[in-house]
Amino acid sequence: MSDTWQRGDYTISTDRAKLDLDVIHTFLSMESYWAVGRPRDVVQRSIENSLPFGVYHGERQVGFARVVTDYGTFAWIADVFVLTPERGKGLSKWLMEVIVTHPELQGFRRWLLGTRDAHGLYKQFGFIPLKRPERFMERPDPAMKESPDYWKKDTP
Repeated sequence: MSDTWQRGDYTISTDRAKLDLDVIHTFLSMESYWAVGRPRDVVQRSIENSLPFGVYHGERQVGFARVVTDYGTFAWIADVFVLTPERGKGLSKWLMEVIVTHPELQGFRRWLLGTRDAHGLYKQFGFIPLKRPERFMERPDPAMKESPDYWKKDTP
């Protein structure tokens, strides 16, 4: 089952059938700073195993986000973007409003996300820097092809 929200000529939908994998893959693998080089099959698999939110102007996809969740205690917001020509119209803010108020995504102990440059947007929805970063660890793969700058010491 999918949900839909309408605002003027724009729609947000969780309908997987509406997603334009070409738009999503192109943006993530070529234009984002966090997923450069991500293979198409990995993009597809990540969407299949997440709750996806497509943003559309008419029938054309202009934005995307996905939520990785267990639907009980935890959610991680990932791969958020709005295509450059559509920025400045409040779509990112609306997308975040839809995500954090989605009925299936309520009552979690923790939401997480990563960002290099959109702290102001996420702060509006209650996101704060990690209170206890010493309690969090990660296990990056040194052989990963995505975001080669990740391994540079000065890169955030």
